[in-house]
Amino acid sequence: MLQFFKDTKYNFLRYAKIAVGCSLAFIIVSVASVAAHRGFNMSIDFAGGTTLHLKFEKPVRDEIAAIRSSIGALNYGAPEIKTIGAAEQNELQITVRSKAADINTVLNDIRGALERDLAGNAFTVLRNENVGPKIGGELTRDAVIASILALISILIYVGIRFKLSYAVASVVPLFHDVCITLGVFSLMDLELTLPFLAAVMTVIGYSLNDTIVVFDRIRENVKGGLRGKAFSDVVNGSLNQTLSRTIITSGTTFLTVMALYVLGSDSIKDFALALAIGVAIGTYSTLFIAAPMLVWWHKKWPIAK
Repeated sequence: MLQFFKDTKYNFLRYAKIAVGCSLAFIIVSVASVAAHRGFNMSIDFAGGTTLHLKFEKPVRDEIAAIRSSIGALNYGAPEIKTIGAAEQNELQITVRSKAADINTVLNDIRGALERDLAGNAFTVLRNENVGPKIGGELTRDAVIASILALISILIYVGIRFKLSYAVASVVPLFHDVCITLGVFSLMDLELTLPFLAAVMTVIGYSLNDTIVVFDRIRENVKGGLRGKAFSDVVNGSLNQTLSRTIITSGTTFLTVMALYVLGSDSIKDFALALAIGVAIGTYSTLFIAAPMLVWWHKKWPIAK
């Protein structure tokens, strides 16, 4: 295996308390941000909104970015724009998040913005109506319950495959990673979308895999007992032994998703940004949250002798 870090002896556990303190501080700030914003900035998928069906006189597919920018400046959140029919029909369906009681207010705002910014391409409004959220309260609740059950299943599986100590130390950081990712989106006042949820689910699996690789090395190193070594030294040694793998895997994944964020279309930016944050936080939590938790557990209930 390619190794950039050979025979390293970094003392990761030395910074565990500082890392936990920083994580707790950021989570508190995130909670304050959510409270200040009166909840998360939910997208059309969750909040519903207003849909307009527009027919333009001239080709419009190359103008979608300009239309998205124009409507986005109206503070209705990121619009959802879809082409309808064949290209020569020049028809778009535009959906914006709106709590306006009068649908005509939304229509007039969008009409004014497009007439100003696309002055050379007249259009006709074929249809306008309020639409409900794609994800209702019941479906959201079911998704939360399913996620909790999945984490419990992971806890049971890892507990059987390894030990209960490893299971707890691998699952708790997953909550940490999700909270941090949500916190960043709240602080940046970014919308929570369906691609964001997909990214969060991906982050959970990625972070768990990263942690399990380290824990498997720790388990291998404590087989047959500690042999006079301190458990914390074994954990530190295991982290150093897997450091190349961690950096290479996380680094290449991070660079890939950041490239998607910078160069990709607007439709995948939420997914790419959430995944980039999650990969970085997941790597951090493996080194400074999961491993120290295992050491703290060992101090209370010895894992190996």
